[in-house]
Amino acid sequence: MAAPTPQRRFQNPAVFVCDIQEAFRPAVFEFDKVILTARKLLRASSALNVPVYVTTQNRARLGDTVNELQPLVADAKANVDKTRFSMWIPPITTQLPTASEVALVGIESHICVTQTALDLLAAGHRVYILADGVSSSNREEVPIALARLRAAGATITSSESWVYECMGDAGIAEFRSIVKLVKDTMADTKASLSGLLGGAPASKI
Repeated sequence: MAAPTPQRRFQNPAVFVCDIQEAFRPAVFEFDKVILTARKLLRASSALNVPVYVTTQNRARLGDTVNELQPLVADAKANVDKTRFSMWIPPITTQLPTASEVALVGIESHICVTQTALDLLAAGHRVYILADGVSSSNREEVPIALARLRAAGATITSSESWVYECMGDAGIAEFRSIVKLVKDTMADTKASLSGLLGGAPASKI
């Protein structure tokens, strides 16, 4: 009997990159670690052909998406500026498939990330907050936001966990390229986990 054809675990994955902009660089706790995780996630999204949705908040005043991510968001499904705190705006809502599995990274955890996640949940999507890819100006805001979002129905997880869950099967064609990416970014992953989550009790994440 022939083995079943490998299938991905997620049918409608998507990546949301929320407001990772130059103006926030000096203000947000461990901002550089958020960039590291976002960069890894975007590289994985490219390998897996996962659509990416990017926003900036008041770009004219706060700047564009950081230079480190620019090459990786050039082919984003949507890359839009906004004044609303949530990313759930028409240029995105009209393109995102129903019942998507959305990985969310960016800033700030307790404002734009929170409101985006709540809107996605209300619209019937599955939301995965990548704890190694979100932050706030005040680090104490982060566990409060994550606890609220977990209670609201979001899944709090890590970037590597989401990527592997997205694949679901080592038999898919892209598996080897993702394994190489994970190995190549191992130091970045450790730095992000340590910087953003180091010392945080599991109950606070």
